[in-house]
Amino acid sequence: MNPLSTCLIVFGAVCLVVWVLSLITNEHSWVDRIWSVIPVVYAWIFAGAAGLSDTRLTVVAALITLWGIRLTFNFARKGGYKPGGEDYRWQILRSRMPGWQFQVFNFFFITIYQNIILLLITLPMFTMYNNQQRAFGVLDVIATLVFLAFLVGETTADQQQWKFHAFKKAEVAAGREPRPRFLQTGLFQVSRHPNFFFEQAQWWVVFFFGAIAAGSVLQWTVLGAVLLSTLFIGSTVFTESITKSKYPEYEQYQARTSALIPWFPRRGAATRTA
Repeated sequence: MNPLSTCLIVFGAVCLVVWVLSLITNEHSWVDRIWSVIPVVYAWIFAGAAGLSDTRLTVVAALITLWGIRLTFNFARKGGYKPGGEDYRWQILRSRMPGWQFQVFNFFFITIYQNIILLLITLPMFTMYNNQQRAFGVLDVIATLVFLAFLVGETTADQQQWKFHAFKKAEVAAGREPRPRFLQTGLFQVSRHPNFFFEQAQWWVVFFFGAIAAGSVLQWTVLGAVLLSTLFIGSTVFTESITKSKYPEYEQYQARTSALIPWFPRRGAATRTA
């Protein structure tokens, strides 16, 4: 069977399962729970269809697996797989919408649209599958190293965030108000969302692997990376609106710190809020 057809069957089955689970449990983070798993499945479907004999497909599948391991570990330690581990943003959004309206949103956006993105971001491997005659070369090695650098960046950002939240919990447990109230050091001094940046960047590299295989960046499979970036932009805006409502000083942080791409803090603002 064509690997794309196999992926479409998996896509349909996953959509059905996560939608039904959301109705049964009244939790809407089931796509979040499979986010780090399903792209790995798609990746190995493509690599396996080539008999694991195409170096580029196998390397990219291995890189996506490393991405999946990192994300699964970070999601698990934050309690994402525990009952009641629903993303707080869905809870807030649900409180702002009529019940029927949220269920429509749940079916078309949370379930269908997000799963479409999870399929599309792996489809540069379909381009690689159709262009196996182009050998793994220097550009592929560079792309591999860049992917790994972004993976290290995201892992570092995750760990900095994890340590900060552990500090906050300890301060609250001791009856003290944490200072600062949100993370502003390390990678978060040069980007408000470095983990978001590195996450998107890795999938742009996957697209470039496909472009290398095809010999051109003019590939329709760029759609996955574009839609993922669009999703993150919307998520960032929503998340920051919540954070700013909790911490008025967050506006100062926004004024001096790049939203996504790591960059030098803007001058004319304090380097850290109290």
